[in-house]
Formats: sequence, C-alpha cells, structure tokens
Amino acid sequence: MIIQYIIGGLLLLFGFVVFFGAPYVPSQKRYIRRAFDEVYKLSKKDHLVDIGSGDGVVLRVAAQYGAKATGYEINPALVLLSRVLSTRYKTVKVVLANAWSAKFPDDTTIVYIFSVRRDGRKIAKMMQRESDRLKKPLKLLCYGSPLPTVTPDKVFEAYELYSFRPLQGKKPQV
Repeated sequence: MIIQYIIGGLLLLFGFVVFFGAPYVPSQKRYIRRAFDEVYKLSKKDHLVDIGSGDGVVLRVAAQYGAKATGYEINPALVLLSRVLSTRYKTVKVVLANAWSAKFPDDTTIVYIFSVRRDGRKIAKMMQRESDRLKKPLKLLCYGSPLPTVTPDKVFEAYELYSFRPLQGKKPQV
C-alpha cells in the first residue's frame, strides 16, 4: 500500500512538472561531450547554466571541462538526485527553482537547455531578458527543437548554438 502511494506521488510529481517545461529525458554524456567539443568549446572560463537540469549529467560533464555549472530544476526529486550525484564536483550547484523566473549568476557565459517546440519563444525571451540584465552577450546551446525566432550561429546534429546580445533600450524581436 505504501509503495503504491510512493509510485503515485512520483508519477504525479513528474507529470505536474511537464506543464512548466520539457519532460525529463536523461541526457547522454557522450552526446554532451561531443557538443562541448564540436559546437561550443567549454572551458574553465565558463559558467554554464542548465535550465531543467534533471539528474545533473550536463552539470557534471561541464565540471569535467573545468567550468562552473548551475542547474535550475523544478522537480524536488531530481534536485535531490542531482545533488547526491554531483557531491564530488565542487563547481556544481543545483537550485530548486522555476527557471522561467530565475536570474542567472552574474558570471554566466552559456546556457544549456533541452527544448520543446512550444517553449521556443519563451526561451528566446528569457535569454534576451538575462543578456539585457547582465549587460553582456550570452550563448545558448539548445538540444531538441530549434528556436522559431532566432537564427542559430552553428548547428551540429540535434544541437543549435545561439547568441544573445544586450539590446540597450530596444525591444526584443521575439
């Protein structure tokens, strides 16, 4: 009986989260490494923000490249799992938060996201908002669906790299 409640609670929790963003789909390390080698050369100078960081695999791979990494995840079970799996990486931080309203760390250089088509415009607006707030350019490494309103700088397999620059008082065209 208790196991049924636990399973039901987990199904409810994972199902509820889908309304706020992409479903949980575990990333594979080999594809992330290829993206960091072929699309964006991640280094110790970078601070990567992972939107919907799930179990934290992208954060841990980023840490292996020497980068700082912050993950935003709305599912408490995945936040706990990610924190446990990332304990040996001192440059990894996992935050329980809705990334749509979160502010990126001041030293953010690149954002990683698994995107779904319905969120493309929302992602572009979030990136432009943060680029404007931080007053600096930001890169977005997007896996999944392309953004409908922005042209990518680079495309590699299912990854697309975008650039966002501060608009200095102009309204975003997203």
